[in-house]
Amino acid sequence: MKLAVVFGIGAVAVAAALPAAAQEELAKKHNCLACHAVDKKVVGPAYKEVAAKYRGDKTAEAKLVDKVKKGGVGVWGQVPMPPNATVPDADVKALVKWILSQK
Repeated sequence: MKLAVVFGIGAVAVAAALPAAAQEELAKKHNCLACHAVDKKVVGPAYKEVAAKYRGDKTAEAKLVDKVKKGGVGVWGQVPMPPNATVPDADVKALVKWILSQK
């Protein structure tokens, strides 16, 4: 019985990690990691900084989806983020949800 419980907990941990790994692969696929990293500033802000800035903002997801698609400048300095209009909407939404989930 104890083995089943331990296996069950391990399976839950593995299942919980899969979406994050999949989202990081999505970020690599769309070249997001050329300018961003999860935990440090590269050209643009770290994803953890973005999540902290927008934590508690109920409109953050929609704002960031729009910003990723259209690009922008001024929120994090004067280096512009180019538009990502060719990235499918579903991928942008998945990436934004992942970014906002960073702790």
